[in-house]
Amino acid sequence: MRLETTTVASVRSAGSSALRWAAPALLGYAAVRAVGVLTLVLWSPGPRPGPGGGTGGGLSRLATFWDAFWYRSLAVHGYAGTPPVPGPHGLYQPYAFFPAYPLLVRAVPGLPVGAAVLLVTWAASLAAAWGIFAIAARLYGRRAGVIAAVLWGVLPYAVVESAAYSEALFTALAAWSVHAAIRRWWVWSGALSLLAGLTRPTGVALAGAVCCAALWEFARRRGGRRALLGCALAPLGFLGYVAWVGLRLHRWDGYFRVQDAWESHVDFGRSTFYAFKRLLMAGGPVWLTDAVVALVLVAAVVLFALSLLQRQPPVLLLYSAAMLALALGDAAYFNSRARFLLPAFGLLLPLAAGLARIRSRAALYLLLGSAAVVSAAYGGYVVFVYPDAP
Repeated sequence: MRLETTTVASVRSAGSSALRWAAPALLGYAAVRAVGVLTLVLWSPGPRPGPGGGTGGGLSRLATFWDAFWYRSLAVHGYAGTPPVPGPHGLYQPYAFFPAYPLLVRAVPGLPVGAAVLLVTWAASLAAAWGIFAIAARLYGRRAGVIAAVLWGVLPYAVVESAAYSEALFTALAAWSVHAAIRRWWVWSGALSLLAGLTRPTGVALAGAVCCAALWEFARRRGGRRALLGCALAPLGFLGYVAWVGLRLHRWDGYFRVQDAWESHVDFGRSTFYAFKRLLMAGGPVWLTDAVVALVLVAAVVLFALSLLQRQPPVLLLYSAAMLALALGDAAYFNSRARFLLPAFGLLLPLAAGLARIRSRAALYLLLGSAAVVSAAYGGYVVFVYPDAP
């Protein structure tokens, strides 16, 4: 009994120390996201685009617009009780959405679903910011870690981190899985990758990175059986869900056929090339979102090159490369590409390390504060003005 009490006390002490170490990052992240959410609350609401129609203020919009419609329905009714919705390229089916996020929402006791989806998202976004801080602080120091967490909160599509979408949960699982891999905690890394694979289809990118890093360690006779076990666990979430959908739809490629309604398939960058071509050669006005997404993609390529020069750990580079390849190589709706890159936190580390060298706190606060205001304004534009999904 005394040993157990001592162990529990040690764990609590370690957790308290870790929280104090990460506190500036969590507070900074919460502050910039509060600016974004408050902007939406104060924004004059109009008719809500997306499934379900209706109107609502900022918080209501965050809990209901576009993909949030599907996650809410899955949390309440499950896959069997969520009917398909007709679309221009076929039926939009609930099987396109992975189960981890709606299951967590369903597990929240005593709250209406609109509050539960935001509670899960906001808690997951803080866990993600903590994971991003932990990686950056370990590699480049505490100051860089704090800046990396704040940068994640002021990205152009950071509004999604506060909405009823699964990106925040996926980013949290991915960040801590990568952190565990960097620490060579292979079983933990594989288990978290498994959960990430039940959260979003991009779990395949994380699983590939963890598996490659674990196998490399095993080949070097450093990881042992734990590396092999981590590698075995990592892809099971994604593969398990895809197999389950195949069984439900009575065809092995059922999940991929479901994605056809969203025109989501690998075309090795062809649609991305033509989207850039249309944007550059457009004779008339274009949506602001088109230009922003294009700039995000170009910046992501440049930041990945800087990540290589920065000599980030192999697992982090592999994960960033896979996420970037999926964003550029998928034929899905062009304006979703920047959102797909939200979990690619490794791309922020060269910028965070560079900003950490700024000696003037006032200059750094002004820069990050200005970015928070711009991100908040753009988030309002995406939610209230732009007629399509982010």
